[in-house]
Amino acid sequence: MPNTDYRQFLNPETISKLKSMEMKARLVVEGFITGLHKSPYHGFSVEFAEHRQYMPGDPIRDIDWKVYAKSDRYYVKQFEEETNLKSYILLDTSASMSYTSAKVSKFVYAANLAAALAFLMLKQRDAVGLVTFDERVRQFVPPKSASVHLHALLTTLAGVEPQARTETGIALHEMAERIKRRGLIIVLSDLWDDPSRILTGLKHFRHRKHEVIVFHVLDPTEREFNFPEEALFRDMETGEEISTLPWQIRSEYQRTLGEHVDRYRRECRQAFVDYVPIDTSMPYDNALFTYLGKRARLY
Repeated sequence: MPNTDYRQFLNPETISKLKSMEMKARLVVEGFITGLHKSPYHGFSVEFAEHRQYMPGDPIRDIDWKVYAKSDRYYVKQFEEETNLKSYILLDTSASMSYTSAKVSKFVYAANLAAALAFLMLKQRDAVGLVTFDERVRQFVPPKSASVHLHALLTTLAGVEPQARTETGIALHEMAERIKRRGLIIVLSDLWDDPSRILTGLKHFRHRKHEVIVFHVLDPTEREFNFPEEALFRDMETGEEISTLPWQIRSEYQRTLGEHVDRYRRECRQAFVDYVPIDTSMPYDNALFTYLGKRARLY
């Protein structure tokens, strides 16, 4: 059974580090500008969504004085378009993500990374949603910007168990059609699927003007193939087995994997997709902070 304890995510040390970080949108997003992100709209009318507590820096004109008269507390009106950015975290939950050569599987690593990204977005008062997929989209938690939304996201993450085969391209196309408003798409996957289909799916998001970041999560043994003796390899999604002497095929495997990674890097760059290869041997928070630091310097 999946672990449903959401408290496994976001230790105090990670939260403390994240409080000083930002995730700025590189491209134009559809939202009301409050500082972090660019907006294509000026002077547009929006629909009231909810109240939230007043925070230093909020425009005084947005205070709801009727609510103040009743509660003696300051609240501002939040509108549907007021969120700086709507982001969607797409998490691969196919069976291959459960592979590990150490203590942390690719899925657990990616789930922790997703939790940290969600916390970061909500800290910025941006809306964040979560999508889990394997052969198809399994769960879709719509984006919200309220801080209490973090509990729903973490609970969803904790209740997921990797299973089924991978059809990443199909899932990407489905979400590209469902998400109408441009925003930030973050994909967390080992990308063990047909590269052509995956890249076409990523380009579908770009065609719809979304900004896209892909975290390519691999286990170190998948990169190095440093198995010391004859081994039986089993496909975690199909069950197919093959017995081989790893040292006889290591060079060819590494060459093929290198071409695989180079293709993602090259075509993502051409499509203006941010491609981020990550090895699970590096603590996920360090990997994220390194990426955010590099992103801040570039953008």
